[in-house]
Amino acid sequence: MQLNEVRQAFIDFFTSKGHTPVPSSSLVPHNDPTLLFTNAGMNQFKDTFLGLEKRDYTRAVTSQKCVRAGGKHNDLDNVGYTARHHTFFEMLGNFSFGDYFKKDAIIFAWEFLTSEQWLALPKDRLYVTVYHTDDEAFDIWHKEVGLSTDRIIRIGDNKGGAYQSDNFWAMGDTGPCGPCTEVFYDHGEHIWGGLPGTPEEDGDRFVEIWNNVFMQFNRQNDGTMERLPAPSVDTGMGLERISAIMQGVHSNYETDTFVHLMNHAKDIINLPQDTNVQDEPSLKVLADHIRSVAFLIADGVRPSNEGRGYVLRRIIRRAVRHGNKLGATDNFLYQIVPALVEQMGGAYPQLVEQQAEIQAVIQKEEEQFAKTLAQGLRLLSGELNKLENGSTLDGKTVFKLYDTYGFPVDLTADIARERKIDIDEDGFEKEMEIQRERAREAGKFGIDYTNLIKVETPSKFVGYEQLHADGQILQLFADGKAVDTLIEGDEGVVVLDRTPFYAESGGQVGEIGQMTTATGVFVVEDTQKSGAGIIHYGRVAMGKIDTNQNALSEVRGDVRLDSAKNHSATHLLHASLQQVLGNGVAQKGSLVSSQLLRFDFSYDKPISDEELIQIETIVNEKIAQNDTVLIEYMNINDAKTKGAMALFGEKYGDVVRVLTMGKNADQSAFSIELCGGIHIKQTGDIGLFKIVSESGISSGVRRIEALTGIGALRYIQAGEKVLNTLTQEFKAKREEVLERVLVLTEKVKDSDKHIEKLTQKLASFEAKSLMDKIVDIAGVPVLIAKVDNMDAKSLRSLADDLKSKLHNGVVVLASVSDGKIALTTSVGKELTAKVKAGDIIKNLCQSLDGKGGGKPDFAQGGANDVANLDKVLTNLQDDLFNALS
Repeated sequence: MQLNEVRQAFIDFFTSKGHTPVPSSSLVPHNDPTLLFTNAGMNQFKDTFLGLEKRDYTRAVTSQKCVRAGGKHNDLDNVGYTARHHTFFEMLGNFSFGDYFKKDAIIFAWEFLTSEQWLALPKDRLYVTVYHTDDEAFDIWHKEVGLSTDRIIRIGDNKGGAYQSDNFWAMGDTGPCGPCTEVFYDHGEHIWGGLPGTPEEDGDRFVEIWNNVFMQFNRQNDGTMERLPAPSVDTGMGLERISAIMQGVHSNYETDTFVHLMNHAKDIINLPQDTNVQDEPSLKVLADHIRSVAFLIADGVRPSNEGRGYVLRRIIRRAVRHGNKLGATDNFLYQIVPALVEQMGGAYPQLVEQQAEIQAVIQKEEEQFAKTLAQGLRLLSGELNKLENGSTLDGKTVFKLYDTYGFPVDLTADIARERKIDIDEDGFEKEMEIQRERAREAGKFGIDYTNLIKVETPSKFVGYEQLHADGQILQLFADGKAVDTLIEGDEGVVVLDRTPFYAESGGQVGEIGQMTTATGVFVVEDTQKSGAGIIHYGRVAMGKIDTNQNALSEVRGDVRLDSAKNHSATHLLHASLQQVLGNGVAQKGSLVSSQLLRFDFSYDKPISDEELIQIETIVNEKIAQNDTVLIEYMNINDAKTKGAMALFGEKYGDVVRVLTMGKNADQSAFSIELCGGIHIKQTGDIGLFKIVSESGISSGVRRIEALTGIGALRYIQAGEKVLNTLTQEFKAKREEVLERVLVLTEKVKDSDKHIEKLTQKLASFEAKSLMDKIVDIAGVPVLIAKVDNMDAKSLRSLADDLKSKLHNGVVVLASVSDGKIALTTSVGKELTAKVKAGDIIKNLCQSLDGKGGGKPDFAQGGANDVANLDKVLTNLQDDLFNALS
């Protein structure tokens, strides 16, 4: 069975068992700051397992894209050298949310693996492990499935503490956890390795292919285990591993998808046709890395120097290095993308849709890396030139070359060896360990799951058509704990059965307002979601409020209207961007508040002024049309057929809310998007749209900020006020102002040049007059002098002129202007062993209430204590006498 067939068989099997097929979530975790990348099939269901979210189904099956290349889970450096390490992989999983438990999960797994209708694996090649105290799972395997007891292995706490075992899974230090049972496949006696729990367990003979996690406990802060009210199942089976078994090979890199990618890379790099791709670790790296790179780019990640973008950049550069190692001389990595699309585009259509953009991003990064590589070579050459034969290049430099410039250690060692210089490998490893520790810290979960506000009862949102609503207070929270009462001055959270407050979602911020009960007033300062519930953050402004009270909720109408204008304008902006810049523009983030709108989108170059005017004009034309904003509810597939844009990675149910806005010249819809936010009724309600800024926020991602309505009008009026002031100042017409400003700017530049020339002449003249003040200290010419009304730049020019007239001397100059002291020091390079310019300036600034510094031969500073300047300069001459004598 090919990899694509195995994936489909898994989904078909569990669909036949009543599971709902759920698409893979984005590699960028949705609303989860605790993860760098999606690294397990259960990530998208985390809130469901925590009880914060309720799905329309209790059984699910997925094939989830995963990346492990940064943070806590990082397999990057092992890729290409082992049979099963990957940066990108797919995790097949079946899930039960309080539905079936251990018996069904185990029987499902066994049936899929061994039945003739499905994978038909030989039963005598399968072994299982269970947590050592999980007698229930042991008995199911033995009595229900029929496995002999010698094929069921109990694994105890082997990781340093209670419930710390290969067969006990936990989401974090606290929260849902439970025992697991794993299935292992025996590749045969010809491969070294032993069963789990034996000294040889790290060998490759017995390979884990499936893990069934039984979440039945909730671990508390003190380590105690509470039983969950609805035990759940989370399973995972690596698609690449099981595909290798189904294709009768031992290494994942021998499976059809990887072989196809490696052969394609071999052809692009022009390797000999008789090259055995399995003998080239670098080809394996390319086949693995192109999958990570393409899927990360498709999910909105762009190369950068931090966070997810930094990991993507490292993967691309590692791939390029391995291509160069194989002999590639030109940009090649982007050319492998079509082969990947051919293999995986059927299961992941976003690869097909974004193929051109994926290739463009990779090619641009390859070109940038070529420049960086050249810079690295110059750095290495410079460092080696400082060393003598037989010496050692320090570990920090080796690490910098590796981390910043992408130099593998063996390349640095080879270049150094040509100069008969060794490298400090121990020092390099110390730097690497510091980096690994930073990565581990960055990848740790930062949430205490026992302190999350968990809302079990759903809240009904009734705010699309109204600002007021009566409801009942279901729950109150203070400091994350449920309470019965909040009194005046308390900050807390209110949960209602019905609410008109929109909870933050889709970039639109949560609404504000107030609630009134018979005994008090609660000011709502933010509204968020918690599972199916809506939670209102705020404080009691008057009296007290209790659970089970009735409350009248009132949303701030003016704030809502302004937010709705900005949100609707965002949709028009998105469509306008695609019309002007092309359909490759895709939303990468947004913020909608009552003050402004911010829209991030994919585009690889700055937008010209002419294009911005065109975009802005189109939006205002749609506003002027004053078309009705159409809101419809329909099946997700019908919405996509209609042409509605959906954000990849967002969670959508079977029924979605479709927003249609504006018309094109042919009367077709201008903007169709899936959106659950608050919007205006007519496009004319927006009033006015004005772009106030356009900028780049990362490689390939731009940001536009804009205003609507009165906010846009005030912005334009402020600009008009400035323009009117300029017309009066220049006594010119409006259309003449720009030309007048440009002419004046040129005059100022010319004046600055003239002033600079005069300053240099003045410095030369001043230098001649100061030569008489030079003193000899231990044979060294020293000049310490005050000059009148010179700024720092002029003072430097004077110091340079004096330095040229002195042979290996010391110059210290001070100038007072507008109550501030400018300081400059120059020291001959032959004297810097005795006295340093930077030290002189630091000492002067310390004595004169200032700041400054510089190099051993030149330094500058500024200070405030004018009254003590003469005394400090006199003392400096004594200090220099001691230093130079």
